[in-house]
Amino acid sequence: MYSRVYVEITNICNMRCSFCHGHSRKPWQMTEEEYARVLSQLAGKTQYIYHHLMGEPLVHPLLPRFIQMANRAGFHPMITTNGTLLDSHGDALLGIGLHKVNISLHSFEQEQPDFHRQYIAKVAAFAQKAVQAGTIISMRLWNKGCDDGKNQTTLALLQEYLPGEWVTNSRGYRIRDKLFLEWGDRFAWPDMAATDYGDQVSCYGMRDHFGILSDGTVVPCCLDSEGVIHLGNVFREDLSQILSSDRATAIAEGFRCRKATEELCKRCGYAQKL
Repeated sequence: MYSRVYVEITNICNMRCSFCHGHSRKPWQMTEEEYARVLSQLAGKTQYIYHHLMGEPLVHPLLPRFIQMANRAGFHPMITTNGTLLDSHGDALLGIGLHKVNISLHSFEQEQPDFHRQYIAKVAAFAQKAVQAGTIISMRLWNKGCDDGKNQTTLALLQEYLPGEWVTNSRGYRIRDKLFLEWGDRFAWPDMAATDYGDQVSCYGMRDHFGILSDGTVVPCCLDSEGVIHLGNVFREDLSQILSSDRATAIAEGFRCRKATEELCKRCGYAQKL
């Protein structure tokens, strides 16, 4: 059992955030038939499905349908979003078994004050409704040291729109039941053109999670945005065989010994933090 699997239902996004690596792959969205195949192959391999790797899941018109399918199949469906479409698309996600929503608030670190306030107000309004419907909301500010003070403005706006306990913990704040704000440092995404840090790194990729790109490509972690480490394709091959292949096994065993077996992993800034 993996603790989670990242399923990229679309690689299309409505924004170009400064912290995001982006990708050069062909724009793609999973069909319902493809998504159903993914669910059938994930049975017994995880309980938690994150509907994200690249792309903004809320741009996919079938997202509510996918959430329902995952929930009925016994999974805990989750999404990560930039939050821009929650006011227009969020209500369709309530009451259908959505387990958790991660909202990347640092998407708007470069926006103007008026727009920033409107954005936080919309996110807060959705958060209120979501927690009442039983969905966990985790708002994220993963940009420590890079926000030019805007994080404090964001925090003040959130405290204005979301009254609660605001108790600090190791990851940020517990605002109230099912509602959280998380802090984090910005990191450098893996890239074949980035600095080679050497092979003495560890990672959770292939050990407690892996990813499936929108075209079915299986990758070892949620940061392989270009599908560089192509382990197989779940639309054409059996997932169990892909995960037990020599290459996939070598990645997991290597990380247990703090040794990267893939060139991309040697160039991952996030792995340097682990």
